[in-house]
Amino acid sequence: MTSGLDRPDVLGDWPARLGIGQHVSTGHLPPRHRVGELVALAHDRYRTNQDGANSTVYPALADADPDLFGICLAQADGRLHLAGDVQAPFTIMSVAKPFVFALVCEAIGPAACKRLLGVNATGRPFNSLGAVEYGGTGLTNPMVNSGAMAAAGLLPGDTIEQKWAMLRAGLGRFAGRPLELDEGVLASATATNHRNRSLAWLLHSVGRLYGEPTEVLDLYTRQSCLRVTVRDLAVMGATLGNGGVNPITRHRVVSAEACRYTLAVMTVAGLYETSGDWLYTVGLPAKSGIGGGIVTSFPGKGGLATYAPRLDGYGNSVKGQLAAAFLSAQLALNLFDSRAGS
Repeated sequence: MTSGLDRPDVLGDWPARLGIGQHVSTGHLPPRHRVGELVALAHDRYRTNQDGANSTVYPALADADPDLFGICLAQADGRLHLAGDVQAPFTIMSVAKPFVFALVCEAIGPAACKRLLGVNATGRPFNSLGAVEYGGTGLTNPMVNSGAMAAAGLLPGDTIEQKWAMLRAGLGRFAGRPLELDEGVLASATATNHRNRSLAWLLHSVGRLYGEPTEVLDLYTRQSCLRVTVRDLAVMGATLGNGGVNPITRHRVVSAEACRYTLAVMTVAGLYETSGDWLYTVGLPAKSGIGGGIVTSFPGKGGLATYAPRLDGYGNSVKGQLAAAFLSAQLALNLFDSRAGS
């Protein structure tokens, strides 16, 4: 069964030919000092929260200091506002997914991404086999493990090492600096990622994994084990919110078109089964990871990142969600909030 949005011309060039899409919805943040005050206030407000627990999916994640908490807001003009444990390194985990998707979208185009990966929410956990097996097409979306594995296989390159070099360099351009691989977490993840192995072979069996299963799984696992800080993530989120231009380096990483479709899939499934709750409260594209990070983008304004390892039952950082909700409200970031005369 197809929808009206599966018409081949929907992602074609007809909007440009009609002069549609020449204007974008942007806006402005409050004065710099006020943004900094609110970031500091958000950190102070939630730093003592003890709800949630570290992920035990990989042993290395369980050993992280559960009380670490950092916030960084990066404006589209390059200004940074930081509070808390902003220098603490952690593995990016699933927060890598939107940036890898953006690189794939840039390489093969949004229409091919939609056809080969899917873009709809699954309503199931991020590592669900059932989402692939019972969905009818084998398609999920690039923000859950199955769709993200499929996306990794579509990266340009004739070999896995070429794809890895492209992926690592691309995420480094988003962050504005080279990103290192955490070999300890990679070893931990490789030794215990039994469910992802099952997902890779299941995708292969239904023709939705674009490469040899063990190689694609290795590539996907490596992308999750890149080491970042909240500053890195905030700059990465701001790059998506800034039409693909890194606000610090001022280099173009991907096209504005790739950013638009990346923000769309983040909005659909960035916080897995609780994406609806997030949109209802925060109203912004975002992506969480079991390492404790959350990245949020504000189109035309910048990006926000938080790091706090204590997770809720769905695998999302508790403090990160609280801080994002507070800052979205205080800074008037919610994309769905409009008021007469404003």
